[in-house]
Amino acid sequence: MVGVAKKESVRSAAADGAETAPPPGAGARGVTIAYIAESAGVSVPTVSKVLNGRSGVADDTRARVEELINRYGYRKTPTRSNTVELIFREMGEHWGMEIVRGVEQVARGNRVGVMVSEFSSDSQLDDIVERRPDAVLSVASLTGAEREQLAAKNIAFVVFDPVDELPDGVPFVGATNWRGGRSAAQHLIDFGHRRIAMISGPDHAFCRARRSGFAAAMESAGLPVPPEALVLTLLTREHGYEAARPLLALPEPERPTAIFTASDVQAVGVYQAAREAGLSIPGDLSVISFDDLPVAAFMDPPLTTVRQPLAEMAAAATEIALTLGRGERPPQIGLEIATTLIVRASTAPPPPTS
Repeated sequence: MVGVAKKESVRSAAADGAETAPPPGAGARGVTIAYIAESAGVSVPTVSKVLNGRSGVADDTRARVEELINRYGYRKTPTRSNTVELIFREMGEHWGMEIVRGVEQVARGNRVGVMVSEFSSDSQLDDIVERRPDAVLSVASLTGAEREQLAAKNIAFVVFDPVDELPDGVPFVGATNWRGGRSAAQHLIDFGHRRIAMISGPDHAFCRARRSGFAAAMESAGLPVPPEALVLTLLTREHGYEAARPLLALPEPERPTAIFTASDVQAVGVYQAAREAGLSIPGDLSVISFDDLPVAAFMDPPLTTVRQPLAEMAAAATEIALTLGRGERPPQIGLEIATTLIVRASTAPPPPTS
């Protein structure tokens, strides 16, 4: 009986327009739907009906609830858009499609759509937040401020193949880049190569890991890596070509008999530079790379490469993102998927004269 009397008292105060203090700790985010219901002396479903304009609520009850909603400035939480947002800082023609394929595979199974966008300004994140996706999958990077903005709106996110070291607890999916770099170098060493150069990418976390794995294998074999044999450049065909030209122009004792590139796209440039220098692959120069994009199998000769399972990585990242979006805890929030050495025809023992 005490509880009933209390509700009646609150109801009378609301009906008379008396001020009812918001609950402790409501702060700038406003009151909850449960508090509105308690203040009006009705159930939470009744308040929900009023908020969504549904029938089945008496006129005086509806008026009482609406008065409290207006008084406290209550706003219902926006609904989700039933989509996952895939953000690229820069969408590479080949590897980008592999990522999209993996995301779409999982999205279809979960009956959600996929929104793909290239991300170049802060205002674009505002647009994404406004769309209220179930989750965000960001390729390569997501700044601290961006992570905070998404978290503040309760939008789950995962970083795919991060270029930077992430704080503990930030969800991500990557590949075993160090192991892949080591296996590439070891493959060349096992063939008998001793003068091996590497054309690496920018100073991103995954490129550093590939270089570190390469260096570990070389050091273990007692092989030096002269400064001129390690080139840091961009992950493009043009930059692979420009990096390879001076390496292949070195006199015979110093010229590398093998080159390891940090991406298949760079390797396309190395092929071009080798042919311009009159060198055959793999007779004069072995080439090994990283990624195993579809183009690798169609190069002439087909390219030996470390397979980074982009589609599988994207699928795993989407599963984690959607699980977090449902408010559930995935088995792992940080995941590295194993790389695999794919041996084709671009690697062989060094020429006998070397």
